[in-house]
Amino acid sequence: MDFKKRAAKLVSKMTLAEKVSQMQYESPAIERLGIPAYNWWNEALHGVARSGTATVFPQSIAIAASFNEKLMEKIGTAISDEVRAKYNQYSKFNGTEIYQGLTCWSPNINIFRDPRWGRGHETYGEDPLLTARMGTAYIKGMQGKNKKYRKTDCTLKHYAVHSGPEAMRHSFNAEVSEKDLYETYLYAFEYCIANADPSAVMGAYNRVYGEPCCGSPFLLEKVLRNQFGFKGYVVSDCGAICDFHKHHKVTENEAQSAALAVKSGCDLNCGDTYKWLKVAVCENLLSEEDITKSVVRLFYSRFRLGMFDKECRYNDIPYSVVCCKKHRKLNLEIAHQSVVLLKNEKILPLDKKANVAVIGPNADDLSVLLANYNGTADDYYTFLRGIRSVCRGKVIYARGCHVTEDESTWRYSEHPMREAIISAMQSDVVIMCMGINPSIEGEESLSRGFKGDRESIEMPLIQQELFDEIKKLGKPIVFINISGSCIDLSLAEENADAVIQCFYPGALGGKALADIVFGNKSPSGRLPVTFYKSTSDLPDFSDYSMKGRTYRFFEGKPVYRFGHGLTYADIKEEWIDDYTVRLINNSDTDTFYSVLRYEDGMKRKLLDFKKVKLIKKSSITVNFKQKEDFPVSALKKQY
Repeated sequence: MDFKKRAAKLVSKMTLAEKVSQMQYESPAIERLGIPAYNWWNEALHGVARSGTATVFPQSIAIAASFNEKLMEKIGTAISDEVRAKYNQYSKFNGTEIYQGLTCWSPNINIFRDPRWGRGHETYGEDPLLTARMGTAYIKGMQGKNKKYRKTDCTLKHYAVHSGPEAMRHSFNAEVSEKDLYETYLYAFEYCIANADPSAVMGAYNRVYGEPCCGSPFLLEKVLRNQFGFKGYVVSDCGAICDFHKHHKVTENEAQSAALAVKSGCDLNCGDTYKWLKVAVCENLLSEEDITKSVVRLFYSRFRLGMFDKECRYNDIPYSVVCCKKHRKLNLEIAHQSVVLLKNEKILPLDKKANVAVIGPNADDLSVLLANYNGTADDYYTFLRGIRSVCRGKVIYARGCHVTEDESTWRYSEHPMREAIISAMQSDVVIMCMGINPSIEGEESLSRGFKGDRESIEMPLIQQELFDEIKKLGKPIVFINISGSCIDLSLAEENADAVIQCFYPGALGGKALADIVFGNKSPSGRLPVTFYKSTSDLPDFSDYSMKGRTYRFFEGKPVYRFGHGLTYADIKEEWIDDYTVRLINNSDTDTFYSVLRYEDGMKRKLLDFKKVKLIKKSSITVNFKQKEDFPVSALKKQY
């Protein structure tokens, strides 16, 4: 019997109350039917999250900077190995708790349209094609290649038109043009569905065209299922359905909200609102058949994950894969490829025998390695530790300043800037580890009053002051910006000898950065987002029109454009035609290299990309597909 028939047969034996219980993310056991308790909520954004020790890969935005979808798929495979290994052990407790299951609520394929959005570093950047391709590769790795069983479930989120402001997400209504909707906001969703068959989609908190995303017939039925051909299940973001009556004011109470969501196509509730579904049925707001339809979808997924079959081969994945040597090697490899060299005045790579001062609030900070939605690293290299592991000269460390606040105004605080000046004076070269951290950009958290977004993209004033003081000493400066988003790097671009962007790089990020700085590896990352000069360059944060946003529509001059990234090699691109390029390495340096194919010379639309390896004093020819292999809905329209 196939999984759909098995699911339908099992659900037919349930009472209405039992069916309703299975539509809540904390699904209780139904012992008389042999169904164990199952918690649907698990996270795997860049590694198994919130479930103890796991391989912590670079944050999604950093992986996107690699422009390496083949490596992305390998990462997905590694993460799903660890998800399965943990589940295989957790399931022996006769049910799973939160963050222990196989249904992973990732990837985040929203478009990073505005650098102030705190959750942007969870995404693959500002370009729809890059986002779509990286998301597809992740899903393929996570869900596996077995034709019968799925290794894990992936969940595309947040559907749709969702990218801040965080403080308004529970009540905001996004009004966008049809062109922006399909070409920007929905492109990656449609692409991933067509090319990777993801198991699930998570509805967003906000409204689109007046309809809450988790209760939108337009988004869930007309677009997602009918236009995009999605066959899986839909889960609400956590608490999103109670927003219907509390904040969006489109319903009056819990029963009406629950009914609207289910009838619109939302099968699973993260939250408490679906407890009211029995009331909704009694009040004729929906039928038991509506509920049955959703429950069958959910159990089809559980059967396909092999939860009820001993012969599922994924059940044999051992716990020893967690943080294994293979995954550690992969983690370091992607960390290397995620580092973006933005400027180099012939100072890099540094001599390993140089005496260096490592200065800055992010130099020895674990949080900037791990970002958010992360696991616990079994071992980690901060930037300071990484530099010390590679440099053979003297390494002097000074924090220099707080990441944002001026400590000199605190009566009993230390004054770290003077120590930084002293340290710099003892060195041949200064490596400044600056930027921000995940306590400054992230998801809204009502429990700790954290709104998540930034008000501006300017570098914190205290860090500017620290840089100015170090610059006065006349020492060579390698400026490392660590952040998950754009920061105005004008000061560094104009005054530092080298500038590197290091997005939150994972547990081994410090080692990877040191390998780049001291020449063990050549940098090969490219920016997946535009680095603007000023907050004044940005449109209103709450305006979802793409006008003036991202490299495709921004009319000003950025500090660094999307796709910018240098290597230590001397690479020349010779385009033979629109689909063929000859890459020539004129240097004595081996390097990875991302070649980007744009629609025209203005570089307004990325059409394709490939990551290749170039050996010193060699050349290769790279061929791109001559036809766009994905005729998205937007491309069928004439605007």
